[in-house]
Amino acid sequence: MPPSPRFLSAAQAAARLGVSAKALRLYEQHGLIEPGRTAAGWRAYGPAEMDRAAQVVALRTLGLSLAQVGRALGGDPDALDAGLTAQEGRLRGQVRQIGETLARIGQLRAGIARGELPAGIEAAIGARRALAVAFDLPWPWGGERFEPHDIGPLTFITGSLGSGKTRLAQALAAALPGARFVGLDRTAGEVTPQVEAALTWLGEDGAARSEALTALMIALDTDATLVIDMVEHGLDQACQEALMRYLRLHRRGTLFLMTRSSSILDLEAAGADEAILLCPANHAPPIRVAPFPGTPGYEAVSQCLGTPEVRARTAGVVALAG
Repeated sequence: MPPSPRFLSAAQAAARLGVSAKALRLYEQHGLIEPGRTAAGWRAYGPAEMDRAAQVVALRTLGLSLAQVGRALGGDPDALDAGLTAQEGRLRGQVRQIGETLARIGQLRAGIARGELPAGIEAAIGARRALAVAFDLPWPWGGERFEPHDIGPLTFITGSLGSGKTRLAQALAAALPGARFVGLDRTAGEVTPQVEAALTWLGEDGAARSEALTALMIALDTDATLVIDMVEHGLDQACQEALMRYLRLHRRGTLFLMTRSSSILDLEAAGADEAILLCPANHAPPIRVAPFPGTPGYEAVSQCLGTPEVRARTAGVVALAG
């Protein structure tokens, strides 16, 4: 296949579709797309391949698992209906929130017409701000004030061994209103229909069901803010990758995920609304790192992360010096 302006490279196709090149490779591995090849063997995406890839991306946006996408593209109406039902539920929830906000605005305007100046207008109209928190850092930082701003719905906490990231995670959970710290001692309990649906989705996306995954999904079955210790604990690579795909599509409350796995914190896949809190190895105060190459702290974050295979080999290792 000769190079042509009509054909795009994998990187160009990913940019056009608004996904990562890794996502396109995943779709190809599961037989959802089949890019052409140049004479040199490079992947090439022509109009037909781009149309097919765009359908896959659209179905994934609806929240379908990889298996459901395959069935939907094969003409199975039930697979598509599952995604449309979920999307309808999300939109109805947004409509309900908008209706409630409009009603509150009407009440405020009626009060203003009577000469009443409203107090707490932001809370009254349900305006949502990025989460903010402030607290004194625990040991090893010695009480220094920590005030991360504009915390989004998904934040990763990372750092080298002994950097204090667990203490930071616990302090965050204590400082955030209504937050809960989920430690490593999580065990499987009652599997609700919602958890069963999540586990089924994960299984269709490549994750093997296990006690560790079940316990984690039970913990995640809440709208509350969660701070989760080493989210990859007990999960293999395929499970970690499927989990992150699920959380980006279906997460509910605000999440802080402590990790040292590159499959959990995949810097290539991190979105603009995601953030990273890095605990430096020298016990300097934690810093917020944007998930983009060249930003301050990005290189240090990448050096903290390892593949699940490497992390499994070093599990339980304790630094003897430093």
